[in-house]
Amino acid sequence: MAESAEYSSSFPFVKMEHDILSLWEEERVFEKSLEFTKDKKPYIFYDGPPFATGLPHHGNLLASIIKDVVPRYWTMRGRYVLRRFGWDCHGLPIEQEINKQLGISAQDAIAKLGVAGYNAECRGIVEKYVDQWRTIITRIGRWVDFDNDYKTMDAWYMESVWWVVKQLWEKNLIYRGQKVMPVSTALETVLANFEATSNYKDVQDPAITVLFRLVDDDAYVAAWTTTPWTLPSNLALCVGADIDYVEVTDQVTGRRIYLAEARLEEYSAAHQLTVENRVRGSDLVGRKYLPLFEYFHSEAERGAFVVVADDYVTTDEGTGIV
Repeated sequence: MAESAEYSSSFPFVKMEHDILSLWEEERVFEKSLEFTKDKKPYIFYDGPPFATGLPHHGNLLASIIKDVVPRYWTMRGRYVLRRFGWDCHGLPIEQEINKQLGISAQDAIAKLGVAGYNAECRGIVEKYVDQWRTIITRIGRWVDFDNDYKTMDAWYMESVWWVVKQLWEKNLIYRGQKVMPVSTALETVLANFEATSNYKDVQDPAITVLFRLVDDDAYVAAWTTTPWTLPSNLALCVGADIDYVEVTDQVTGRRIYLAEARLEEYSAAHQLTVENRVRGSDLVGRKYLPLFEYFHSEAERGAFVVVADDYVTTDEGTGIV
């Protein structure tokens, strides 16, 4: 039977952490783990390097702690796991940091310092935070090799990347394609997915109601959209099969228009509408309408510009037709 032990809230956790860190350093425990396993089967651990433009934040520390678990596990399994720390030195973060320090734009900085001088400023900032990173990463107990670290700005590193690109090219694994990407108009560069979504916020866009004229009748279908820029590529209108719709006459224009009965009161507040007929959404399915633009007019032969039904259509807002 296990012996019980009293718990003390005054246990010196911080002191214990420092004692363990000191033991690891004095006994070279990390280095010895590499020496002990150097002839064993390697385990390759890919570790994306942080930007070298500032001190580690909460996200860096959380990722470091998680990344420390995997190499430790495989080391205990007897595998040889190299853990060279690295620095991401390319891209805009460093340039923006330099521009902030100089108080001028990149264009003005290059004009003043020259390309070589500007690059030297960028390289200098990389070394600025190395010691502080080492202190903090060591303090959280992560085992990594700082003495043999790499920087993506090192010539040998860039040459190794080009070597990989050459291998991919020779294996016909590189192709030229097209992809829609978010772009910074100020920096004239493509944004990362993280950058594109980091400051995302919902805004209230103005919605518009558009009238589509039916082919077989002198009447219109009132469709509602919050994305008017998609109208040139419109190929179908959607109703709710079980939703009740009304055919109304606009007393000012004389147009006959279809919209959801549940939305009639909303639209009657701004228009003089008279109800002429009531139909179900299923009665509108299959009816053809004229496209607003001629860009995809030929698609009508393939079944486009027809009213369809789906259960995602609601009468909470709009016209009940999308």
